[in-house]
Amino acid sequence: MPLSPPVSRSLRHTRAITVEAFARDDGLWDLDASIRDVKTRDIELGSGIRPGGLPVHDLKLRVTIDRNLTIVDAEAASDAVPYPGFCEAIGPAYKKLIGLSLMNHFRLHLKDRLSGVLGCTHLTELAQVLPTAALQAFADEEFETRDGADDNSAKRPFELDRCHALRSDGPAVATYYPRWSIKAVSG
Repeated sequence: MPLSPPVSRSLRHTRAITVEAFARDDGLWDLDASIRDVKTRDIELGSGIRPGGLPVHDLKLRVTIDRNLTIVDAEAASDAVPYPGFCEAIGPAYKKLIGLSLMNHFRLHLKDRLSGVLGCTHLTELAQVLPTAALQAFADEEFETRDGADDNSAKRPFELDRCHALRSDGPAVATYYPRWSIKAVSG
């Protein structure tokens, strides 16, 4: 279902977030994430005028993860920033991601290590999308996903109870995963 038709409006800002997942030859995975902010008009920054169409932010974050979704390496790069010579200095701090699990309270640990003046607001915000991006990359690659009613596996599908649609007591699970469907508890 599409969004409703908008009222008359004009584009002023675009934020693009991209995550690409790469299976490496050594058995590890790289998640290359980027965030880019572009204004449609010239803006005045403390560092000078940024012409419309040129990025205010063009930041990159790469984390290398193992098959358990644990970060084994991390690096950040800043190709466009509002305060050149200052913003880029925080890049090495993103090594603090090493050792974190994307599946074990990652966003909480991220906040503890890199929120506020400990990191870059935009890079830290970008890092928050990594857990679900990794899960999508690992689906049918590292994790077995099993859509369909003919599932005879003894192992419960990983994706159940990870979102509203795939709640064990909901109609989607009753339809597509009947073996794993449970009756809703009334109360």
